[in-house]
Amino acid sequence: MRGEVLHYDEDQGFGFITGADGNRYTFTRENLRRQTAMPKGTAVEFQAGGGQARDVFSIAAQAASPADAATSAAPAQASPAPAAGAAQAQHFGRAAEPAEPTDLWGYFWRGVTRNYFNFAGRARRKEYWGYCLFWTIALLVIMGIGVFTDAEIGNFDNAQVPAMTVGLFGMFLLATFLPSLGMIVRRLHDLGLTGWLCLLILIPTFGSLIILVFALIPTQGRENQWGPVPAGVRI
Repeated sequence: MRGEVLHYDEDQGFGFITGADGNRYTFTRENLRRQTAMPKGTAVEFQAGGGQARDVFSIAAQAASPADAATSAAPAQASPAPAAGAAQAQHFGRAAEPAEPTDLWGYFWRGVTRNYFNFAGRARRKEYWGYCLFWTIALLVIMGIGVFTDAEIGNFDNAQVPAMTVGLFGMFLLATFLPSLGMIVRRLHDLGLTGWLCLLILIPTFGSLIILVFALIPTQGRENQWGPVPAGVRI
């Protein structure tokens, strides 16, 4: 996948990349194919997986050798090539950013598709509550379908178990468990906190209230170790 370097700390050997799919990926010095400088805006190729970029290399560095050979053979004709390559890299960087949704439905849909297994990066308050809103709506719709079906087939008669309602409810919770957990983790990252605090939700009642408080806190208005400030946030 192609992407663009958002930040890379040479001393700590840690950075972030925006991919062509609009997601942000972390990478370390060990993920670099070549030990080269990675300034902000560098166009790169990488292998994505689990929110992390691996086998990262600079597209400009890869193209340097053919460009040098062409320059030696025909200096006058080869000179426009780097400028064209630079223009393409800049255009790519601008095109990647708008992929980030800023509407409530877009945040929910991204949460259950592209961010299904994403436990890296950050999630602003609007993203978290947009996901919660449409998750609740989807749950009510599914429960309504279950109740209607059970009523039609007579599962409520003679105190029988409403099997369809219970089954659909269980499948929905199971299907959305990972994206919901990932959303909580990214919301904690947005506050500069470790995602392991999501385990507080295992504490009956009290833990859920703590997570609710975290969900109401504004975005940390600076880049932190889990990524830059999310798109759409006014600092």
